[in-house]
Amino acid sequence: MTPHSPAGRLDVNAFIGSYPFRYVPHPDPEVLVRVCAREGIGESWVGHLPSAFHRDPEHGNRTLYAALAPHAAVLRPVPAIRPDWPGWEAQLREAVERGAPAVRAYPVQWGLGPDSPALVALGYAAAAAAMPIVLTVRFEDLRQRHMLDVAGDLPAATVRQLVRTSPARLVVTAAGRDFIEEVHWGLTTSEQRRVWWDISWIWGPPEDHLAHLVRTIGADRFVYGTMWPLRLTQAPAANLALLPDDLRDGTLGDPRM
Repeated sequence: MTPHSPAGRLDVNAFIGSYPFRYVPHPDPEVLVRVCAREGIGESWVGHLPSAFHRDPEHGNRTLYAALAPHAAVLRPVPAIRPDWPGWEAQLREAVERGAPAVRAYPVQWGLGPDSPALVALGYAAAAAAMPIVLTVRFEDLRQRHMLDVAGDLPAATVRQLVRTSPARLVVTAAGRDFIEEVHWGLTTSEQRRVWWDISWIWGPPEDHLAHLVRTIGADRFVYGTMWPLRLTQAPAANLALLPDDLRDGTLGDPRM
């Protein structure tokens, strides 16, 4: 698979900060910068992991901006915008002013269902700001999830409904083959073009889910994502390298376009 640019791949799915349900080693921006250099990543979209579990993500966003400022050439802040919380419009404006390439939302953790008017409002506002919304299907596999982590996975219906009811562009991370196919084939062609899928949770050999999805959906609908520090950064690169010969020259999509 061809990188996004000569400067290196774009990683749309990385985090800094602690995880409330288990110990995560070295979730620091200084370490992430070195990881990016090692893995050939030229730009990383970085969220603040604890903010997904905060009622109000504003403090976490400010922590994210401050922590990434010394590494602005590589690490780009992707703040969390909770659209049912007072003042979220100001948070979105600040994200635009700070040059954030996208914003994050966590509907399940915030109790926002598929028919949430707040999500639709965020979809319109993010589209007007020319910013994609990054959604996270899961942080951990159900088999390893802590008993206190009761939010569950993001429903496919939430993704479909947000695309159908707003002009939002979505980057959906940590989705597997079944989830991707359920959403993709339930959308119109024009709607499909507004959704990208990161490859952090798609199996390579021997299941070859990534190869199947690239053949049936197209490489341009997929983007590079590591989900650092919750997953191994080498996994997506290895899965790309293990694609069949006829698929290796494809070019991944780019949600910045």
